[in-house]
Amino acid sequence: MARPPRPLISIDAIVTAALELIDESGDFSLPKVAKKIGVSQSSLYNHVSGREEILELVRGRITSDSPPPPPGMPWDEVLRVEIREYRESFARHPRAAPLMVMQTVRNVRVIAFYERLSDALEEAGFKGKDVASALALIDSFAIGAALDLAAPGNAWEVESGGSALGRAVESIAGMPDRAGTAFEFGLEILIEGLRRRAAGL
Repeated sequence: MARPPRPLISIDAIVTAALELIDESGDFSLPKVAKKIGVSQSSLYNHVSGREEILELVRGRITSDSPPPPPGMPWDEVLRVEIREYRESFARHPRAAPLMVMQTVRNVRVIAFYERLSDALEEAGFKGKDVASALALIDSFAIGAALDLAAPGNAWEVESGGSALGRAVESIAGMPDRAGTAFEFGLEILIEGLRRRAAGL
């Protein structure tokens, strides 16, 4: 007896199609997702409520599933580990980054990530609105760093050596991992800035 045909549509297939469209063009729509899967748009609503739910599912898909830092790790090390993972998640799909800031985070896995950041920030000495501000700072830094991975190796077209900017551009010419070097530089400044701010609270 022949096996019944495998259904074309599932939540996993919807998320995969949406993410492929985002990687290709920077966005997705329900009609395009349906076309990519090979089903009618109306059939998508048997599995998802709409664009917002798909975007949250995409957010969960691209977020790293690495295990959380072990208990007892110092707050600054927790931030280093988590922010590096955050950047790597978006580095695999940099065109998804702008879409992620357009709606409220609801995905359980992603909320757990922000909980770990918040716990580390409280351990450092931050409370309430300062934790929220620090989370926004981390978001801006990590997403910006992920977008930098898609930037050209030479982001500034200037004559080398003729100015401070020119000398800076000359110094990174041919650097194998310019974006990674810049990220680590910024990460240490961010954490040191948080440390100094917390010391004054």
